[in-house]
Amino acid sequence: MFSHLPSLQLLSLANNQIKALPRDIFSDLDSLIELDLRGNKFECDCKAKWLFLWLKMTNSSVSEVVCIGPEEFQDKKLNEASSFDDECTTTDFVVHQILPYQSVSIDTFNSKNDVYVAIAQTSMENCMVLEWDHIEKNFRSYDNITGQSIVGCKAILIDDQVFVVVAQLFGGSHIYKYEESWTKFVKFQDIEVSRISKPNDIELFQIESETFFIIADSSKAGLTTVYKWNNKGFYSYQSLHEWFRDTDAEFVDIDGKAHLILSSRSQIPIILQWNKSSRKFLPHSEIPNMEDVLAVKSFRIQGSLYISLTRFIGDSRVMKWDSKQFVEIQAVPSRGAMTLQPFSFKGHHYLALGSDYTFSQIFQWDEEKSLFQVFKEIYVQAPRSFTAVSTDRRDFFFASSFKGHTQIFEHVVVDLSL
Repeated sequence: MFSHLPSLQLLSLANNQIKALPRDIFSDLDSLIELDLRGNKFECDCKAKWLFLWLKMTNSSVSEVVCIGPEEFQDKKLNEASSFDDECTTTDFVVHQILPYQSVSIDTFNSKNDVYVAIAQTSMENCMVLEWDHIEKNFRSYDNITGQSIVGCKAILIDDQVFVVVAQLFGGSHIYKYEESWTKFVKFQDIEVSRISKPNDIELFQIESETFFIIADSSKAGLTTVYKWNNKGFYSYQSLHEWFRDTDAEFVDIDGKAHLILSSRSQIPIILQWNKSSRKFLPHSEIPNMEDVLAVKSFRIQGSLYISLTRFIGDSRVMKWDSKQFVEIQAVPSRGAMTLQPFSFKGHHYLALGSDYTFSQIFQWDEEKSLFQVFKEIYVQAPRSFTAVSTDRRDFFFASSFKGHTQIFEHVVVDLSL
């Protein structure tokens, strides 16, 4: 508007009943010394964010900018606002890449400053390892571990070594190690078939700098087993219990003590606590009134510990640790759900609820209500897992599909003031 007056030094827009100004109206006035906006009352909403930032940066002398709204800004000065970041930004998930194959679980790991993703493909009998391409800005194939009915691929990093535990329904489960000289993963060790019959989940954890992983076995004939690294390989360290058809295991630090939460088809979730004397996990407590839990995931928000419990029939649950036990804070309708996965990006906390019968839902944490609110629906056929992956200052969200294509969504910040 004033681009034809680059030498303008004094500008008065006083008493014109102005409520808003076009974006960057003063950007070409490099010589402006004084700006008079008295007698106007502005709508200090997101459309005024640019003016708020310009007032912070300009060397011009500007009269007070008084707000008429919104209500929280009424009769206040625009330059007294602390920030417009929370009010004028939101987030979204947009499709970044579609992988033309089915998958049941996804794991991510970092090695030598690169980001990798291991994808279990049961129907294709593969554990596909992808790497982030810094040039093309997408995920590309890096290696492929073949097997029989692979249901899980879990990476373990020890010093400069990379291992992948490959859980299989048939032919036994195995551990592969990356060999730099061959630039591929090669079989490193077998996992005894007598213990692991029908693996359903793999979780990695550390206790006092020692590395462990646990395989939850969902067969009546199998044994949910903890394995430990002994500097040469992984050996079975502790079998937790028999005949319970465990569906999931989650390692949780509760009040500075190591715990495992096991969910099962045949009993309510149980909590085991690490005993420093025996150096074993011992039964500690239960989570009552929660039958048929498929999975348990833990997460923290502002220092508080929470867990999500997935149920295929009935409501799933979000629970909070209250220094003595987990107490329910929210029920999540979840008919047909196989996963309720918590994840966070840049201070934004989410829950992803996968459904076999309808659209999957992403919930976002509402700080004022201390609850998760429905944020977005996404369509994924028969989702089995959701995994957060970050690289190159970008955040992604992998959605595995048992019956369709694996999808990669990017988490983006949207500026509502533009």
